[in-house]
Amino acid sequence: MRIAHVITRMIVGGAQENTLLCCQDSVRLFGDETLLITGPALGPEGDLLARAHDLAFPVQLIPSLVRPIHPLQDVRCYRALKSALRAFEPDVVHTHSAKAGMLGRLAAWSLQVPVVVHTVHGAPFHPYQSAVARSFFRWCERFAAQRCHHIVSVADAMTDQLVAAGVAPRAKFSTIYSGMEVEPFLRADEDRCATRRELGFADEHVVVGKIARLFHLKGHTYVIEAAQRVLRHCPQVRFLFVGDGILRGALERQLARAGLQDCFRFTGLVPPERIPCLIGAMDVLVHASLREGLARALPQALIAGKPVVSYDVDGAREVVVTGETGYLVPPQSVTPLADALIELARDRAQRERLGRAGRERCTDRFRHETMTRALRDLYQRLAAAPR
Repeated sequence: MRIAHVITRMIVGGAQENTLLCCQDSVRLFGDETLLITGPALGPEGDLLARAHDLAFPVQLIPSLVRPIHPLQDVRCYRALKSALRAFEPDVVHTHSAKAGMLGRLAAWSLQVPVVVHTVHGAPFHPYQSAVARSFFRWCERFAAQRCHHIVSVADAMTDQLVAAGVAPRAKFSTIYSGMEVEPFLRADEDRCATRRELGFADEHVVVGKIARLFHLKGHTYVIEAAQRVLRHCPQVRFLFVGDGILRGALERQLARAGLQDCFRFTGLVPPERIPCLIGAMDVLVHASLREGLARALPQALIAGKPVVSYDVDGAREVVVTGETGYLVPPQSVTPLADALIELARDRAQRERLGRAGRERCTDRFRHETMTRALRDLYQRLAAAPR
């Protein structure tokens, strides 16, 4: 097959890693001719393509494919996408992210590409937006959904949200979990002792880690509030924030006011290949984001054998099962979040039991080859379906 993937920007992130693995597997497993079309990797997260080695497929950069809405720029981008797709003559166009999903689907549909697919990594509309913004993005998704043959969700929760919003009928959706390299996470504990020493943790410390940008809606403030209760009951607990962002200063001031700065470590921005050993240094992963399709940190921690305490948002419940792989607690809650962390901090055997169950539940499900084969089957079914 000739397959073109279109994504807004290849920063270091989950949707981008998903797309990169799709392109690599398409070539490696099936011998497909694959083209990646993307915009500039703008942002503090870093450029994922710059970190990738030996790309086996061409990449076409469209400078006008940027995240902010800009009518004139977006018209240029639409024309550039049409030109790139017309030259490549794909059998399949697969779009990712909101801007590329809208313009890429319109361009592919106008060229009558045989198969047009879009992946929803996270709904672009959510309750924390203004009503006007939410209505606008919901309309955009409905409009674009009529100009593709199928929509892939990275979690059943995404399908439920988009169907409830009237974006498309349920029959137009399939869930295919976002794949990853699982082997580094299976070996996450190999450098545990050295990584903990490097971070300043002692053997007796129970380390609770959070992996997320220091950004709005990621929930770091709730973790800090919960930490006050956790440390009163379990003074051996320490917290590790992996990631960086615009809220770092505000979070450090919150910690100083609470007198907790000695119990928290910030890693700053880290390369993706360092995430497994950082998870290996943890004993529990906490996920307090208020919206996320299915955060990759959840299956990553579970594959590494670490239990998870998560807010019950979006796709979290599809991997975090209370009493089986971790604990789900209500979004924005502090006391239930703290109590779940206290329970795990006090019981090593419970942590190990939940971690083993999480590894069994997630390892094969989140292998990138599993994802790519499911996508390839979907492309073939759609190509064979009567129009």
